[in-house]
Amino acid sequence: MSFLIPSAYADVAAPAATTAAPGAGGFEWIFLVGFVVIFYLMIWRPQAKRAKEHKNLMGSLQKGDEVVTSGGIAGKISKVSDDFVVIEVSDTVELKIQKAAIAATLPKGTLKAI
Repeated sequence: MSFLIPSAYADVAAPAATTAAPGAGGFEWIFLVGFVVIFYLMIWRPQAKRAKEHKNLMGSLQKGDEVVTSGGIAGKISKVSDDFVVIEVSDTVELKIQKAAIAATLPKGTLKAI
């Protein structure tokens, strides 16, 4: 049966070291540091900036501001509480929404122009 299984011989001329040279590890660190810098500049920093701006927007809401919700509803704030805002959409319609759902404030008089 040994004629079906060929013999394997080790190559004597091949080098025995399988690891890289001692000074070659720095190149991988450069890529790792570069990746972390790109991640910070392109993902984390802009997201933190948007979150800070939205937090400032939530804190500065007051009665009479014209706002747009994340769903696209435009209206004028008629009442502000801790977590909710009442928005006057028309003369007879008021909606109670969460503060976090407000996407932006509009300049005064925008709703009359629409």
